[in-house]
Amino acid sequence: MVINRSIFRISPLIRITLVSLYISLTVPLPFLAEVTNAPVPSNVLWIGIFLGLLVLVGALSERVIVNESQIKVVYPVWFSSFFRKGWSLNWSEIKDLKLRTTGQGGLVYYFVSENSQQAYLLPMRIAGFSYLVNIVTEKTGIDTTDVRPLSQPWMYLILLVCTLFLLLMDSWTIWTAMNI
Repeated sequence: MVINRSIFRISPLIRITLVSLYISLTVPLPFLAEVTNAPVPSNVLWIGIFLGLLVLVGALSERVIVNESQIKVVYPVWFSSFFRKGWSLNWSEIKDLKLRTTGQGGLVYYFVSENSQQAYLLPMRIAGFSYLVNIVTEKTGIDTTDVRPLSQPWMYLILLVCTLFLLLMDSWTIWTAMNI
């Protein structure tokens, strides 16, 4: 397989679900602060919500770029300079793919570099994950037959449906708060 350059982004289902969940959890707060005369002004809450949304969108803008010589994870310039730096590895530097369990019982994989003992997280929430895994296998020779995505699409679909119900409740809450 010849790879000129492939770019993988976080799955749209995951991005839409997480942004919707964030909005549904935060947008009612300024309205409720107004109605309850909370000590935190609603303007401050709106600023905080906006800044939090920027951070979330930046984190969800992760891109995995692969070409003939390397794999790298990059973020937008405005995001990486403040929050999260990307990384890159030449295919020849990758010694192994190590399995680790998460605190919630999931499985994640880390690239182990030949030149350092530092580990690099294999991005698992991207669209085209199985294609990326095939590229990793071809370029490194590492057996990836057991590598699966961290979460299945049906999990995010369930979360999205619950979030849509939450948004309906939020609409009712905001409407009620504004009509008191």
